[in-house]
Amino acid sequence: QVQLVESGGGLVQAGGSLRLSCTVSGRTFSMAWFRQAPGKEREFVGTISWGGGSPYYADSVKGRFTISRDNAKNTVYLQMNSLKPEDTAVYYCAATQRRPLLSQVQRLDEYGYWGQGTQVTVSS
Repeated sequence: QVQLVESGGGLVQAGGSLRLSCTVSGRTFSMAWFRQAPGKEREFVGTISWGGGSPYYADSVKGRFTISRDNAKNTVYLQMNSLKPEDTAVYYCAATQRRPLLSQVQRLDEYGYWGQGTQVTVSS
């Protein structure tokens, strides 16, 4: 049974930073972060595999957000810098037990396991 537990959300001023954590129990191949703003669809933020390789990011966060992993702690991190009010959303981590095609990593249905979500609010 795979379970994901997120932490680290909160309120921050524009230009500030936050780091989210997602600890996973159970075996998974790769992890991803998504976010959902009020009234909008859930959107892909980035993904990383446990076995190596570089993270892959959505264009909207590239250069500001960094995904990293600590295999010993079964934890994935989302470091968010230069935050903007439009980054305000509930952030979710997700996991898959198979290797997704790069063309598919942004699809919600590629991920069978989801965290509970954590609120990030960026004030202007």
